[in-house]
Amino acid sequence: MPLGKKASRSEAAPAIAAGVELEKMRRRVRLSRLALFTAIAAGPVALAVAVASDPATATAAAPDKPAPVRTTPVAADPAGYAQVFLDAWLRSSADEADRAQARLAQSLAPDVALPDPAAGAQSQLRSVTAVRSVQRDGDAWAVTVAAQYADSTVRYFDVPVVADARGASFAVTGAPGVVAGPARAAAPKSPYSVSVPSDGALASTIGEFLGAYLTGTGEVDRYLAPGVELAPVSPAPYTAVTVQEVSAIEEAAAAGSVPADGTKVRVRVQAEARDDAGRWPLAYELALTARSGRWDVAALHSGTVQGGGVR
Repeated sequence: MPLGKKASRSEAAPAIAAGVELEKMRRRVRLSRLALFTAIAAGPVALAVAVASDPATATAAAPDKPAPVRTTPVAADPAGYAQVFLDAWLRSSADEADRAQARLAQSLAPDVALPDPAAGAQSQLRSVTAVRSVQRDGDAWAVTVAAQYADSTVRYFDVPVVADARGASFAVTGAPGVVAGPARAAAPKSPYSVSVPSDGALASTIGEFLGAYLTGTGEVDRYLAPGVELAPVSPAPYTAVTVQEVSAIEEAAAAGSVPADGTKVRVRVQAEARDDAGRWPLAYELALTARSGRWDVAALHSGTVQGGGVR
């Protein structure tokens, strides 16, 4: 065989081999694609198997799925329902079952007997207020309701109620029972232990601010820190306000002069307000910030502040 022909055949052999390998690779890719599409059509499990079965195939990213949100339903508090029932029940009489209050009580608790009060006793009830709710087993609740009478007597009733989780339905399951009232909790020690001088700049600012806030004397905005919005009480309920005592948490509040800019203090104010009906003791918790040689009100914790707070 001529030398030229031998060389051409030897050069063609690798090209043919390369073509064969390329064709094999193309077949593998086509088969991998076919398996992948089949797995997608079959479902997520098959897709995972198909991807894992051929390491040479590019891994397809699983579509993002939102994480499942698990919410625990909040138990419906039947305090209002128990309050409405007890009010109607205490104003009812078994001798007048056709009256509106008796019908209301029976509609809320059909199996509960109506009371039989003495003549004229019904007018003694002034108001009822739910003061405590305790969830027992399952949907059962015990609601403590206070009944206040015209002679200032207060009685506490335990009203058994069942409620569904959505708060869509309630039922009184038994007659109310008179119980002892809630014990008075021990008040924590006040953090406002620093006495603020009554003739200092801080007390003066507080007095002027409360005057504008409660009597309409002056503009409230001039006493507020930048970014704080607070509307005065309207209509103004009092004609005069006097600051009785100011106590603070921070020692900086005890200084007679205004400290460095940015100094923050929290104070509790005891004040006396006056109107045509008398004198009224009031208390407020304020946060103030020193700025440019003056005190600015940064927050009124006893009221509502929009658009700002302690800065």
